[in-house]
Amino acid sequence: MSGKQQLRLGAFMRPVSIHTAWWRYPGAWPDANFNFRHIARLAQTLERGKFDAFFMADHLAVLNMPMNALKRSATTTSFDPLTLLPALAVVTERLGLIATASTTFDEPYHVARRFASLDHISNGRAGWNLVTTSNPDAARNFGLEEHVEHAARYAKAREFYDVVTGLWDSWADDAFIRDVENGVYFDPERMHVLNHKGPHFSVRGPLNVARPVQGWPVIVQAGASEAGRQIAAETAEMVFAAGGPIAEARRFYADVKGRAAALGRNPDHLKILPGALVVVAGTVAEARRKRDLLDSLVHPDSGIASLSIALGCDASAFDLDGPLPDIPETNQSKSGRQRVIDRARRENLTVRQLAQIAGGYGGLSFTGTPQTIADEMEEWLLTGACDGFNVMFPYVPGGLDDFVDMVVPELQRRGLFRTEYEGRTLRENLGLPRPANRFFPDR
Repeated sequence: MSGKQQLRLGAFMRPVSIHTAWWRYPGAWPDANFNFRHIARLAQTLERGKFDAFFMADHLAVLNMPMNALKRSATTTSFDPLTLLPALAVVTERLGLIATASTTFDEPYHVARRFASLDHISNGRAGWNLVTTSNPDAARNFGLEEHVEHAARYAKAREFYDVVTGLWDSWADDAFIRDVENGVYFDPERMHVLNHKGPHFSVRGPLNVARPVQGWPVIVQAGASEAGRQIAAETAEMVFAAGGPIAEARRFYADVKGRAAALGRNPDHLKILPGALVVVAGTVAEARRKRDLLDSLVHPDSGIASLSIALGCDASAFDLDGPLPDIPETNQSKSGRQRVIDRARRENLTVRQLAQIAGGYGGLSFTGTPQTIADEMEEWLLTGACDGFNVMFPYVPGGLDDFVDMVVPELQRRGLFRTEYEGRTLRENLGLPRPANRFFPDR
């Protein structure tokens, strides 16, 4: 391993691609998001490429856009992350397994138990992407007519984190003595009953799963609003950051790392990985043709619907060839909405142009040869814009294979990426410490 600063690479899977038209690309597997054999093969390819983690997004609603757009979306069906990832743990050995779980529509005990189980099944490769869920249609699947207000979601999320991590610390690492001769399975002195009572949760505990292999699964957070940055600084060990102009990324990086340091945390123990869609080919022109073809497969119905979701309001009534009008405040993701608005203003985009971008993927992207992509990634890493990337693939399997077979070797040649895994656990490979047990600090 080179002494040079190293990139961390996650694969952001939804569960296979973020781009609306991925399933229509020539040579793509249209059923990949709901075909376990395909997903297992993708995970094994990522492990061959020495990726840090398979990072699975989740959504809790189907009816979140007009039917003319919905019928064109491959994300209407996908596996539950905490069902899929344990299965992937069996067919991989070193690849981290990160899943999204909502603090708005789940219970802390469930989340603590499922991720502790995943960590044991995978021998220490689990990560929890803590999200508050911004989709109002999800609320209707959980007995609510109105979505929970933004600030309230984050206040609840902060307490949720305290409860989950407290439950993971229910047992000392040496609690289960399994003394066959005397018939004693565990030492009661090495068990802690949480007895949490707070504004949002009352949870007795203890957790009925032994302490996770990693102590705690790696904590991941993706919010970029003021509340999101603060909870990331307080709790996260990996931040899935929004891509954008590199200058903005540097400001975000410095802000969140600075907040962590002000709280007494080691900033190196918080890895910031923006999402980046990567299209690679032998020449820049060929790569651009691939990206243009991919974007051309986005139907206009999908574009307007995606823009409406991003803005939190109905964009179908907007003048398609006019500028984006003023958008009122909503209760959805504030940072995501603002990124769309800022880009529209910065680039003087019409609503039609913005819809085309929203319907495909409008965030950070690298399109070029292995060398030009490595150049850009190196600049981001070495100028304080990121610690690595959550790579998004334009389609599968080809787009993922191209990255592993073309970009990874170039990064390795430059000493920017590992050639072998550092350890067996996700924490070891990310360079993160194992957290001490707050109730049993000696073990």
